[in-house]
Amino acid sequence: MTASATSLAGPLARLVLGRLGQALATAALLATLCFAFVHALPGDLALRVAAARVGDERVTTQTADRIRRSEGLDRPLVFQYLHWMATLARGDLGRSLVTGQPVAGELARHGAFTLRLGLAGWLLSYAIALPLGIAAGLRPGRWLDRATTALAVTLASLPSFLVGLGLVSLFALTLRWLPPAGFGTTAHMVLPALTLALSLVALSIPVIRNAVVEVRSAFYMTYARVRGLSAAAALRHHGLRNAAIPVVTFAALQFAYVMDGFVVIETLFNYPGMGELLVTALIARDVPVIVGAGLTLGFAFALVSLAADLARVWLDPRRLREGRP
Repeated sequence: MTASATSLAGPLARLVLGRLGQALATAALLATLCFAFVHALPGDLALRVAAARVGDERVTTQTADRIRRSEGLDRPLVFQYLHWMATLARGDLGRSLVTGQPVAGELARHGAFTLRLGLAGWLLSYAIALPLGIAAGLRPGRWLDRATTALAVTLASLPSFLVGLGLVSLFALTLRWLPPAGFGTTAHMVLPALTLALSLVALSIPVIRNAVVEVRSAFYMTYARVRGLSAAAALRHHGLRNAAIPVVTFAALQFAYVMDGFVVIETLFNYPGMGELLVTALIARDVPVIVGAGLTLGFAFALVSLAADLARVWLDPRRLREGRP
């Protein structure tokens, strides 16, 4: 191990441990807020769970009372919360109040669908945004820069559900190239992934473009040109790595948004991910599922933040030495 790597080992370990501690704290706080908000909603929680179990037309007061007693919903909220925390400390997220299935299994099954969709949309967005943003940043003020800016503003002004409806109308109903909704094949993922990608492109193009413009005007780029490097070579050897730092940070935040903002798109395309699970759980007041989802999303958000920090350290190790990952 080199001296440089040795000097980074300590700060890097502190960074990872600190971020993991923040991840646990964030997840616990988010789960606690979910628990409090669900119980603060008006209406009888046991009655909503009973309706989800047996149907609205068959639910009775006796059924709700039986569920209230069997699930411990008649106990004070403090005791319900402490019981959930004790269960969580054993590594158990509990069982769904509606289906009786382990919450961890439900989250894993639906989360796998959301992760595939989110990753596909996120990667597709940067396959579109990176070449457009870099090209616009290399020639600021030219027609391509103005065109990409107009595209970004247009996409940013359109709600994601409206973009999705437009894609369904064109590719599913008019051209009949793709299925309008559902899941099961790769074709079913194209429209929701493209909808998600276009929503992300609207924000990532300006970030990439501005990062390239800033790097082009930096002193080290001018010095590289004075040494005889062409503009393309100077950008390749000195500019792209520095321009990537703000882009990586923003990309991580976008991926966290993907993990958190999937409800509209999944509902629109009838996609069985975390969005569908959360909507169903909120309607049924399925507290263990809602709290487990909040815990999972909070932890996932913190892990994405850690991944962004590690990527920035890899791109510029000086940041870690200076205490600013």
